[in-house]
Amino acid sequence: MKTIIEPFRIKSVEPIKMTTKEERLKYIQEANYNLFALRAENVLIDLLTDSGTSSMSAQQWAAMMNGDESYAGSTSYYRFEQAVRNLMPFKYVIPTHQGRAAEKILFSIALKKGDYVPNNTHFDTTRANIEAQGAIAVDLVIPEGKQPELEHPFKGNMDIAKLDAFIQEKGATNIPLCMITITNNSGGGQPVSLQNIKDTKAVCDKHSIPLFIDACRFAENAYFIKTREDAYKDMSIIDIVREIFTHADGCTMSAKKDGLANMGGWLALNQPQWEEQCRNLLILTEGFPTYGGLAGRDLEAIATGLEEVVREDYLQYRIASTQYIGERLTRAGIPIMRPVGGHAVYLDARGFLPHIPPEDYPGQALAVALYIHGGIRGCEIGTVMFGKQPDGSEIMAPMDLVRLAIPRRVYTQSHMDYLLEVIMEVFENKDAIQGMEITWQPDALRHFTAKFDYKQTQSRAA
Repeated sequence: MKTIIEPFRIKSVEPIKMTTKEERLKYIQEANYNLFALRAENVLIDLLTDSGTSSMSAQQWAAMMNGDESYAGSTSYYRFEQAVRNLMPFKYVIPTHQGRAAEKILFSIALKKGDYVPNNTHFDTTRANIEAQGAIAVDLVIPEGKQPELEHPFKGNMDIAKLDAFIQEKGATNIPLCMITITNNSGGGQPVSLQNIKDTKAVCDKHSIPLFIDACRFAENAYFIKTREDAYKDMSIIDIVREIFTHADGCTMSAKKDGLANMGGWLALNQPQWEEQCRNLLILTEGFPTYGGLAGRDLEAIATGLEEVVREDYLQYRIASTQYIGERLTRAGIPIMRPVGGHAVYLDARGFLPHIPPEDYPGQALAVALYIHGGIRGCEIGTVMFGKQPDGSEIMAPMDLVRLAIPRRVYTQSHMDYLLEVIMEVFENKDAIQGMEITWQPDALRHFTAKFDYKQTQSRAA
């Protein structure tokens, strides 16, 4: 059959508050044109993030009733640990309340001022946690990964030659660890090939540098490997996942993505010297090692989610649903990051709004326009998120994108058809959209709380 149906039935629904364009203009003005500052109830379709926004299954809700809330030695922890190790064969598994806590703990132990951490592309909290230690986050994605219109099966790949040259230039002693993000969220949700992971590991081994994987969307990346990398087309998703992590020394994970849970994460690693220090810091900041800032019921939800996320029928539906949006937009001539990734469609804001220069934040302008016109909340991934440097200087990001992250098992095709209609209507009137400026910003992670206005004007409806 050509039609791919959702591999689930809906048992519970949540009403959506319908709003008018006039109401939305008022809401976004009150939020200083920052979509993070909107009240969720005033959003029709919320594509700000796929993190923690999944619908949990009946099996997950049932498992939560078995949550063991013991402070130490929780039965739920051991089920969680077994579920993680079934997919990721690391010696030590440390639960945390979410992925950025795992990053904070790891980098607090492993990094010092002046160190370097190469990655294909760091995401916002990863970069911020590295910089908080006085270290330097370096992006080494392949050149194809910075060209939105280019078709390439694995645009998230690490540039192996650049990685090797960078290590030789800076010295392995100044690079405590290397990372690779699957899929590459900052680079348009693009996957990384298994061969590239192997090649990255080989370079790291040559220089005795541990390789850590930012594993948030590991299952989606595994599906792309199965469908795009011929050597693995006959391998099961579970076996591909296991193969991926045999080529790493550890990982950080937000279970709010491919854990199909609303909260949780973990740090997994093989180094005993780091493990002891990480556990001690966990106890200080998160909780005892058998709960790590999570309730037992959260650990149960994650364990069940890890069983569900590697099912091929789920992943086929997940990827096909996202590709449906991307293919329709491409046929309409709307510039997007191609090919479409797994968890999101990324609009190419520079291509969409060529009259707005990067210094006037076209990604933010486009995201605001989508909200005003149709109540769609997306997220700018570009110069607002990555332009401000630790020394306070401003650079232009390689790309200005608007990420429309699709929550897992939440929206139906009719929601997505409405999304397409909104984007196409905004595109028809794109010349009316103005650039923006920042009127206030914090020292770090400015996109979360910065205040904006239209460039050289007080306000303008999209």
